[in-house]
Amino acid sequence: MSIDLLPLFIRQNYEVQEWKHACAILRQDFPDQWKDLCELLIQFRLQKSWITVGGGRKSKVSENIDTFLYDRGWVEKQFDTQIMVDGVPSQSPTHKIDCFKNRVAVEIEWNNKDPFFDRDLNNFRLLFDLRAVSVGVIITRTDALQKIFDDLGRGSSYGASTTHMGKLLPRINGGSGGGCPILVLGISKQLYVQDIP
Repeated sequence: MSIDLLPLFIRQNYEVQEWKHACAILRQDFPDQWKDLCELLIQFRLQKSWITVGGGRKSKVSENIDTFLYDRGWVEKQFDTQIMVDGVPSQSPTHKIDCFKNRVAVEIEWNNKDPFFDRDLNNFRLLFDLRAVSVGVIITRTDALQKIFDDLGRGSSYGASTTHMGKLLPRINGGSGGGCPILVLGISKQLYVQDIP
């Protein structure tokens, strides 16, 4: 499998799944984006303070990942799409992609309601069919992190109906991403660091 193309650190510290040779496509056709993603994943650590402090509009996890990629030229991106039927255009808007660069789309789903996965996968499918996206990447959390959340007294904020690997994988295996090559990375407990007492 082309997952083996990922650096060993990533394979050991993330739960990694791919569909339709996403890693091979990224490494071969999008080497700059591949490099950015690998560097992001290698330097990332899940800090205790990001879990213990209540959330706002955007989680500290998402903010950290976004900032890393934005500093390297990635952007939040919404596509202006429409469908033409008998010469009559109908708007067909997509939702904003968290981080986009050169046909690679990255979504960060740290602690949203799990239907956000449906939105992301449908967006990947549509934009892949329209030749606007070549590979979709989703960064979320592993199910095993729940014990850390529970131990910190934050378990109820990270409930079973929020975004994590157990909610994502059945959707992709069921075909929700269509033909789009997809790489999924689950942040694991090995990346957890106690940055505060």
